[in-house]
Amino acid sequence: MHIHKVALLPLCMHLAFGQSAAKIAMVKVESRSLSRTVPLTAELTPFLQTDIEARVPGYVEKVLVDRGSKVRRGQLLVVLSAPEMGSQTSASEAGLRQTEADVAQAKASAAAAASTYERLVEAGKTPGAVAGNELIQAQKQKEAAEAAVQAREASVKAATSQLSSTKEMAAYLRVTAPFDGMITERLVHPGMMVAAGSHQSLLRLQQTSHLRLIVPIPETYVGNLTRGKQVAFHVPAHPGKIYSGTIARIPESLDTQSRSMMVELDVLNGDGSLAPGMYPSVDWPVSSGDSLLFVPNSSVVTTTERTFVITSINGRAHWVNVRKGPASGEQIAVSGDLNAGQSVVKQATDEIREGTPLR
Repeated sequence: MHIHKVALLPLCMHLAFGQSAAKIAMVKVESRSLSRTVPLTAELTPFLQTDIEARVPGYVEKVLVDRGSKVRRGQLLVVLSAPEMGSQTSASEAGLRQTEADVAQAKASAAAAASTYERLVEAGKTPGAVAGNELIQAQKQKEAAEAAVQAREASVKAATSQLSSTKEMAAYLRVTAPFDGMITERLVHPGMMVAAGSHQSLLRLQQTSHLRLIVPIPETYVGNLTRGKQVAFHVPAHPGKIYSGTIARIPESLDTQSRSMMVELDVLNGDGSLAPGMYPSVDWPVSSGDSLLFVPNSSVVTTTERTFVITSINGRAHWVNVRKGPASGEQIAVSGDLNAGQSVVKQATDEIREGTPLR
């Protein structure tokens, strides 16, 4: 009997030591809404797009770009030919030179009339030297000559404006890119005739380094839209690769047919792996709305009889039965006799018995 008691003593000491001596880590119960994502089909479009048209009529002389060409703002794309514009420019230049010559002649006549009038005024200081009507005539001729100078100067301004307008129209024969982008359609070839104002497109230019991701958000999920929020998406062309866009434009209006809000995200496409017209799948973040209680997965113990977490009452372990809810990363939602901010054992196990000191 004495030998039997000696054999049990180390085992009892070991159990007591294991339950009380080890420091047990505690964590707080968190209260928050469960975030999740729903898949939504969206569409990528260019941030900027334009069909480039001719502003003046002419024949296509050169097309310097083709489909797939990357272009910079101001880069020459198409050269048109219109010989009649050269004739108009020459005529405008000749008209300007003629009006300038007329101004010079009018100024000379005005100077002569002014000189004659001044001499008569001086001579008129001597009584009887100049007839009264002669002085009046000289004054009128002087005023008429000055008016003629002003009219000729106005003609010069008109001719200068006409020449500037003609040169500006001639400059439109050189079609340039309005912004950086890529040519996605070429619709003309050398020798073709294009007419101004006919809405005949020469090229289609799209800005592809910066894209718009248009996402139709169902009415159910429009309550928590936030500008500047990052949203993940992926495309079938690059499986496994995750892209992101930034919520930029919220129309605050629902489409009456689909009951969806067409929200736009800005997407930077520096590597060119995305293309307008793609239909990405967007992992749209939504909230459950109601606040749930979350603890680490390791805090929940499941046995054949019960599921529980271990709280602390007066420094000792207390088992609290719970029901598991949805998981969120390394945490899981639980419901039971718990409150937000209450401490539970982080690494719980059924070996931590009810009443065990928690140090």
